[in-house]
Amino acid sequence: MDKATKTAIIAKYARKEGDVGSPEVQIALLTTKIKELTEHMRANKKDVHSRKGLLAMVNRRRKLIAYLNKKDHARYISLTTELEIRRK
Repeated sequence: MDKATKTAIIAKYARKEGDVGSPEVQIALLTTKIKELTEHMRANKKDVHSRKGLLAMVNRRRKLIAYLNKKDHARYISLTTELEIRRK
């Protein structure tokens, strides 16, 4: 992910100016990285080290989504709908 893409995602999902730590921003950034790495894994099926990193990112995103669901269900619904993430 290049710097322009990252700043655009941060600007789109930030709750206020300079916000990079909110769950929405973190989930959106992780989703973008996961999509990129998924494409890499489709081309390079035997890349075990990247697979381990991908699984770590998916688990981190899953925990953040669970936290957001527990804290504010309305934001959870809107974010998962916008990012096209499956809900339980």
